[in-house]
Amino acid sequence: MSEIAALLQVMARLRDPEHGCPWDREQTYASVVPHTLEEAYEVADAIERGDLDHLREELGDLLFQVVFYAQIASEQGLFDFADVARGITDKMIRRHPHVFGDAKFRDRAEHSAAWEQIKAEEGGGRPPRVLAGVPLALPALTRALKLQKKAARVGFDWGSLGPVLDKIDEELREIRAEVECDATPERLADELGDVLFAVANLARHLGVDPEAALRGTNAKFERRFAHVEDRLAAAGQLPEQAGLAAMDALWDEAKRRGL
Repeated sequence: MSEIAALLQVMARLRDPEHGCPWDREQTYASVVPHTLEEAYEVADAIERGDLDHLREELGDLLFQVVFYAQIASEQGLFDFADVARGITDKMIRRHPHVFGDAKFRDRAEHSAAWEQIKAEEGGGRPPRVLAGVPLALPALTRALKLQKKAARVGFDWGSLGPVLDKIDEELREIRAEVECDATPERLADELGDVLFAVANLARHLGVDPEAALRGTNAKFERRFAHVEDRLAAAGQLPEQAGLAAMDALWDEAKRRGL
């Protein structure tokens, strides 16, 4: 715990009104949020790339965000880092009675039901709304996935893949119709949102994380387009000079090479 104590001391010094860092002193909960999200994405990126040495560093950066919030709260007399740590420790013990107590669950579904019951009890016994508790700040695809999972727990779900694929076809037809009738940007955004939501639902039924799938496709696009650029550069051309047909041919070449 000495390492944690040292980190807390560093944070307190950074926020010291007289001897601290001007930038750190002026931060608020709201101003730190973008940095927290960025650090969380960098953790995910290190994991995606299998860079475990870098992961250690990124986890430290993410931990620093938690310490930052706790320091601000401590200055306001609300809570401190010890309260944060104690709260999550107590919560995990309370929500895992099969690990830290004598409860027995036959399967994962029974455990999930018990988890939700414990959460309801923590809220004073009132069952929360089915879709409650999904943060607005989540990436949209991830949030769609979590909303769909919550709805599925109470039976609002298709039992097979066929209707999910049919729904995607339906949404594509609807956005095509809007395009053909020269719809407003608002209508197009609404219909495109429906398409993306339906695709996120397909990912859920396939057991695929849509964010991870899209990150993989983004990386693939970057690799293949880099190949296009490199081949054009070798011929003394820039992409904007080559034309679509030439770039398409090089793109197909990249695919054949497994890029």
